[in-house]
Amino acid sequence: MSEAQDTSQKEEEQRKLEEILERINYSDRYSDDFYEYRHVILPKQLLRYIPETFWDQKTGALRLLAEKEWRAIGIQQSLGWEHYEIHVPEPHVLLFRRPKDFVPPTQPMVAPSRARK
Repeated sequence: MSEAQDTSQKEEEQRKLEEILERINYSDRYSDDFYEYRHVILPKQLLRYIPETFWDQKTGALRLLAEKEWRAIGIQQSLGWEHYEIHVPEPHVLLFRRPKDFVPPTQPMVAPSRARK
């Protein structure tokens, strides 16, 4: 395969992945007395792009993912969400929660520097 064909094939694969990522479905939020919940449904085609290390070898389902990991596979949510539950029959459905009254941490204010003359 020529270098041009290889580049074209990689670009096509990237385009397909971007189309798949656009189809990630985020549920409405729901809550109980303690937590706010939501579930994220991944397109089944996305599962083949997920690294092997994210899978539980015993169950064949995704393991609980750290925030860095679920963001790496294309899930986009505000701060504070925790992947807390696995539903083995549907590995493409990820269950998230965060404390009901979660307030994202604020960035420390940096005083403007004054240039000396």
